[in-house]
Amino acid sequence: MPNRVQSALRAAAEAGIGLWAACNRLRLSGTPNPFVVGVHAPMREELTLADLPVTGAIPPGFEGLYLKMGANPAGPATRGHDWFLGDGMVHGLAIEGGRAAWYRNRWIGSRPAAAALGRPAAPGPRRGGNDTVNTNVVAIGSRIFAVVEAGSYPVELSRTLEEQRYNPFDGTLAGSFTGHPHHDPLTGETHAIAYDGRVWDSVRHVVVAPTGRVVRDRPVAVEHGPCIHDCAITARFAIVLDLPVTFSLGALLAGHRFPFRWNPAHGARVGLLPRRGDGADILWCEVEPCFVFHVANAYDDADGRVILDVVAYDTVFTAAGGGFDEPGRLERWTVDPAARRVARRVLDPTPQEFPRIDERRFGRRHRYAYTVSVPADGNTQLAGATRIYKHDLETGERRVHEFGPDRVPGEFVFVPAHPGAGEDEGWLVGLVIDTATDTTDFAILDARSFEAPPVATIRLGHRIPPGFHGNWFPARATDPDGAGAGP
Repeated sequence: MPNRVQSALRAAAEAGIGLWAACNRLRLSGTPNPFVVGVHAPMREELTLADLPVTGAIPPGFEGLYLKMGANPAGPATRGHDWFLGDGMVHGLAIEGGRAAWYRNRWIGSRPAAAALGRPAAPGPRRGGNDTVNTNVVAIGSRIFAVVEAGSYPVELSRTLEEQRYNPFDGTLAGSFTGHPHHDPLTGETHAIAYDGRVWDSVRHVVVAPTGRVVRDRPVAVEHGPCIHDCAITARFAIVLDLPVTFSLGALLAGHRFPFRWNPAHGARVGLLPRRGDGADILWCEVEPCFVFHVANAYDDADGRVILDVVAYDTVFTAAGGGFDEPGRLERWTVDPAARRVARRVLDPTPQEFPRIDERRFGRRHRYAYTVSVPADGNTQLAGATRIYKHDLETGERRVHEFGPDRVPGEFVFVPAHPGAGEDEGWLVGLVIDTATDTTDFAILDARSFEAPPVATIRLGHRIPPGFHGNWFPARATDPDGAGAGP
């Protein structure tokens, strides 16, 4: 009975808070949100295109499916709209036999998106009232999932994008998940640090087996409800980034839909959780206050320390309405579990984001990292952010690929040339917006000839908004629902 009473009281309190927030939302500025105009203006239709034009030559053996996720409001953006919370849209580009076989974009069938589009929502169980999924699209075992942090269950997608279903990993996921799960290439496991905006005193280490079922879910005690966007693993640890962006009841009551703000009262620390340990086993190591959205990689060094490469920000979300403060920079953190301290070193102060590596190295020592330029002046239209970078972390060299004026590259992903390829022996792939023509290119770069023009470019006759994260899904030998299926 007490549990029922507590649940009823919590539901009543949440309803009251929601009503108060909705009333205050009417007081917010009606100025269009900067992330739904210009380069970020959402697509308004779902397309199916075949045999797209290719400039250059797609490399032999380069076959598979590129998928990218982002927020793309299905209806008008309302007051208090936040870029991080918009309806999800997945974009897919299939490549086979040296040709761009098809492109499709599809809204994720959440209840709000379906209502705005006037069609049924995607099937499958829901978790709570918010079923928006918009952040990333990843492979877990042989399946593809769209994922988000702090709320909804994942959505399983067919490789053609024509089928989708909410799926809590075949009923084994006990709570929220993350937008940044990480695959261990040696064990086949997928690791996540999951938080819930309504649970302020704990986060969870979740491990998903290659079968797509959760095999481990352990709570870790925290305070204030920290926002933990990304995580990392090493051979020994799962890494928890407990940093000073936390749930803000004041922001929520003021009508802001993204209720996380900079909290100077919340200490900054990095948690080293033994991969088979419980929350009580975690080693907390203090770090200077800052915030990290994205991790490049982490690994154990020979002296028992953990090396962690990140893009770090001095502060974020300090203003009443949220938003970024200053651009991030590439840093290397040395986490010392004996001293319980973290030493930070700037690798490159240039404004940049979306760090990626050769994912075959994830959790192990890496040499190369790839990042995307961001505007030094913080302009939301990404004007001037025309480059991507290749960092050699052994020599300190930084190489630059310049796409040219009016071009806006997004996150680029490394694709090995073949299973036994060296760490930078392969291709870098990603989307590049041409703001002058309102179109998009899918660019394939030679990772070793980084500054050279793309070896191939696939032209899409429309602009795909910058969005968030994408990944490459190699073609399977036997695939009845494969990337090569016709549109």
